[in-house]
Amino acid sequence: MDSTHLYVLWTNDNPITAEKMVFMYTKNSLFNAWWESVTIIIWGATAKLVGENERIQEKIREVADAGVHISACKSCADHLGVTEVLESMQIEVKYWGQSLSEILKNNEPLLTI
Repeated sequence: MDSTHLYVLWTNDNPITAEKMVFMYTKNSLFNAWWESVTIIIWGATAKLVGENERIQEKIREVADAGVHISACKSCADHLGVTEVLESMQIEVKYWGQSLSEILKNNEPLLTI
């Protein structure tokens, strides 16, 4: 178990929640050394939000530049038609089912938004 790596499972497609919680917390988590590493997992409707909303894309770039790892569920991205957009933003796109299950089984830090 890695208790220094925070995973944020982001499924809420509300842009205010994205800016004022997901991005704010993950970026500050690294700046303030609350966590050694942080991964945002884009899942479900958030894939469409990221793929279509330029302001959210800008914020994704900011947190990625701050050191937050960004990854997205490939199945969701494929179904929502945004895989190419996400990949063009240097977002890792992969099947997350097994990895998320391992995170849960290992009781690793997981914040669900």
